[in-house]
Amino acid sequence: MSPSEGPLAVRVLRTEANPDLPLPERASRQAAGYDVRSADADFHLAPGEIRAVGTGLVLELPPGVECQVRPRSGLAARYGITVPNAPGTIDPDYRGELRVLLQNTGADPVLLRRGDRVAQLVFARFETPLLTEATTLSTSARGEGGFGSTGTG
Repeated sequence: MSPSEGPLAVRVLRTEANPDLPLPERASRQAAGYDVRSADADFHLAPGEIRAVGTGLVLELPPGVECQVRPRSGLAARYGITVPNAPGTIDPDYRGELRVLLQNTGADPVLLRRGDRVAQLVFARFETPLLTEATTLSTSARGEGGFGSTGTG
């Protein structure tokens, strides 16, 4: 994006479940992710449990832009709370509530309160290439080398 295009604009609609919580916001000026909060009533996330947590927000993304839902490192480090499908993808044509899948990978239940920061949102442009079926492909130095084939470090 050139400076003349200006910043990317994403429209955010609040649902009735979220008349008061802050919109997603960055914790620092250089942060890539925008923290998003739970709009659900307080709940305990049991060990191993996966739960879709409401944010009370609906996004309108520009064409060609996705919103990636990622875990918050503090929740992961302290409690083992993660986003099991990370990064989750919000497509530009989705107009439902942004819900975050959370999983407790720790050994203890974790209390999550309404208003707690539960995930971060990272916005990215994406390509939609034309996929064409081929009968042969060009060769490369790596070839069919899979996991771990480029080194041990």
